[in-house]
Amino acid sequence: MSQPAELNIDRVAELSRLALTPEEKTRFAAQLGSILGHIEQLAKVDVSGIEPTAHAFPLNNVWAADVAQPGLAVSAALLNAPAQRDHMIVVPKVVD
Repeated sequence: MSQPAELNIDRVAELSRLALTPEEKTRFAAQLGSILGHIEQLAKVDVSGIEPTAHAFPLNNVWAADVAQPGLAVSAALLNAPAQRDHMIVVPKVVD
């Protein structure tokens, strides 16, 4: 597909904060033009009468039930701690 005339790869690169070489500009302009051409084809599809959706199939609550469960024993939680004191992990001080 050919690149649309209104495509300004320099402006796209500027907005994207990208420094492109001339070779990259040529390659990416062709790729972006191809993508935009496909989007133009999709815009021609008649979707009247089709309800907009966020997903291809209905989603219900996909989260697990929020049920309290027993946690780790203190000894298991501290098993790999490099240092511990009073049933807590000791970490280096990060503020003065």
